[in-house]
Amino acid sequence: MKKINKALKKVLSFLDKIIITPVTKFILLSTDFVKDNGKNIEKFINNKQTLIVISLIFAFVIFFVVDQNSATIINKSAEVLYNQPVIAEYNEEAYVIEGLPETVDITLIGRKADLYLAKQYPSHEVSVDLRALKPGSHKVTLKYNQSLSSIDYKIDPSTATIMVYEKVSETRELDYDVLNKNNLDTKLIIDNVELDRSDITIKGAEYKLQQVATVKALVDINDISNPSAGTKKISNVPLIAYDSEGKVVDVEIVPSTIKATVEISSPSKEVKIEAVPKGTIAFGKSISSIDYSVGKVTIYGNQEVLDKITSIPVEINVDKLSTDKDFIVNITKPNGVREISNKTVTVKVKLAELVTKEVSDIKITPVNLADNLKVQALSQEYSSVTVIVKGSQAVIDQLNAGNVVITATVDLSGYTVGEYEVPVKITGSDLTASYEAKTTKIKVKIESK
Repeated sequence: MKKINKALKKVLSFLDKIIITPVTKFILLSTDFVKDNGKNIEKFINNKQTLIVISLIFAFVIFFVVDQNSATIINKSAEVLYNQPVIAEYNEEAYVIEGLPETVDITLIGRKADLYLAKQYPSHEVSVDLRALKPGSHKVTLKYNQSLSSIDYKIDPSTATIMVYEKVSETRELDYDVLNKNNLDTKLIIDNVELDRSDITIKGAEYKLQQVATVKALVDINDISNPSAGTKKISNVPLIAYDSEGKVVDVEIVPSTIKATVEISSPSKEVKIEAVPKGTIAFGKSISSIDYSVGKVTIYGNQEVLDKITSIPVEINVDKLSTDKDFIVNITKPNGVREISNKTVTVKVKLAELVTKEVSDIKITPVNLADNLKVQALSQEYSSVTVIVKGSQAVIDQLNAGNVVITATVDLSGYTVGEYEVPVKITGSDLTASYEAKTTKIKVKIESK
């Protein structure tokens, strides 16, 4: 304690000699001077010239301070760096982060020279370290790795509330959709699409995986250069996950792209044009011949559709027609046909005098009867019918030669067990003639087999 007291006394003695005593003497001398010269000082201060000098001194001091501050303000500028990427550091294999902005805006404030230098640096990286965070909600601060300490910066947004989820994975079957099929040539069809894998892995938060209803490969026809018939390969086909409403679900898909093989073909078939007269020709006239500018056309479409088509009908209005006439008719594509080689055809109709002929003993055939039923005519006279054929002499000659087929049918669709009177329908292979049954209805009996 004696040593400490001795040390303190030395410090206090030193302070007394260096600071306290000189300051005290200065104050006493100033006070005495003011007392002795108070009137002179007051007179000096009240002097007009003295006031002007003092005012000028204060004005120069204020000007200097303001000038320095204003120069500092004027020399400062601001630059905004828009949409700067945010880099998050975390274990991407184990966790999923939601709520973190992908980009931010950075406002740089400083002298123009410093701003110019700051913008020359190759990266303006905004980062956030999430490696220590566990699953749950967290508020984090974004940091900008500024390159110059002379620059002030502001990040917008500077903070974010994020959710950390554990990442889980599932295996899902892969389906596909074909995009831009309408851009394919109408003569071409896609027979098959084969993907290089049948299933993929989706990763993400568990609640997100539960939303995924399907994962599809989007096979885009536009990715095929000059598509033609044959086998085409597409690389880097993107995969997208959808929910039950068709909305995209943001999950990780492994792999993110696949390869697809597309088989393109051009099935076609040549079929004849067949005119179908509509209306009643003038009295005493009939069609003697029908010629076409295009007798056959080529149709394109799925092979199953083409197999069912044997001819393409075109209707011509011959109502009250009394002289020869050429009809220009649009050819309508049958259902399922994608393209047709000709869009129009000229149908040349020639008329002749009407001739009538009766053809007897045309057997009546039941059609569309249920498989568990059978039918028979109630009498022999109802098993066949006599047909009146009206047409030109050329048609009758073909009929006599056996080149015209006449069919008599009764449509029994919807009928059940019982006795019925049903109408008879007559058709003929030569459409230039008309066909009429002398007996328009027959009686039949339907029984169970």
